[in-house]
Amino acid sequence: MNKLFTLTAVFAFALGAFGAENDTVQKPLNPDWKLKSLFGLNLTQSSFTNWAAGGRNNLSGLGFANLQANYKKDKIKWDNRLNFALGGIQYLDDVEGDMLQKTDDVIDFQTNFGYGLKDPWYITILGGFKTQTLNGFTAATDSLYSSTFMAPGYVNLSLGIEYAPNDKFNVFVSPVSSKMTFVRDQRLANAGAFGVEPGLFDINGLLITPGEQFRFELGSYARILYNKELMENIQLKSRLELFSNYMNNPQNIDVNAEAIITFKVNSWFSASVQANLIYDDDITIRDKNGNSGPRTQFKQVIGVGLAYTMANYREKK
Repeated sequence: MNKLFTLTAVFAFALGAFGAENDTVQKPLNPDWKLKSLFGLNLTQSSFTNWAAGGRNNLSGLGFANLQANYKKDKIKWDNRLNFALGGIQYLDDVEGDMLQKTDDVIDFQTNFGYGLKDPWYITILGGFKTQTLNGFTAATDSLYSSTFMAPGYVNLSLGIEYAPNDKFNVFVSPVSSKMTFVRDQRLANAGAFGVEPGLFDINGLLITPGEQFRFELGSYARILYNKELMENIQLKSRLELFSNYMNNPQNIDVNAEAIITFKVNSWFSASVQANLIYDDDITIRDKNGNSGPRTQFKQVIGVGLAYTMANYREKK
């Protein structure tokens, strides 16, 4: 609990330190660079006393930061994006065994370097890195974590063609793409978590050969980005990623989809609706009945709170 709310407090301090004017536009030192950062903090507290409908006292928080640094000059285009989010809920009614439960935990960095062919086509190298910050648990009552920092961690490298007619729409297709999965926790690696080769055990359950902590996949990759201002102060940002592993079951496509709608209330407050969908047949998930297997993962987050944007340019509508 202390880690989570210390971090959200840092976000709150950062928001206050930037001043009282949102959408700050600073004169760029280099006009070829477009820099933008968005910081946000959502906090919710609920308490119940003699409440007939029931309920549990709780405190929840979500802090996030989205950073962008994009360069474009002549035939060179270099785009960088870092997304960070961390949130959780803590019940305050002193029920034994209750602990902080995560509601969001993301570190997501992407960079792509392109060389212009014929406008708007580029030959592009794309790199990506994803992981999380804190331990994750399948159920609130679990004593052993099911994920942690760099377990999993994903690194992607791709070479392909990019179609970038404007800042709102972008398509990247790569016939040669690598997906590297890291499970830097030996207990999870021994269990074969996230698709790595599991450990070998004898009939008494004693470990003979440790599980692998690394898995390499070679395949094809496609990414589609679409951003649009739906109406004044309402912004849509979406991303769809597809990956097919040439080396094993290429017909099973890994899917990672994200859509975020942001509602700007005023210069300080905003609301957002976020939906994420993931399917990866290498990831085994246990359901409430104890059955395990690959499943479609879905996450939806609705938040209202502080948001502050800084940029060295004004976006075109």
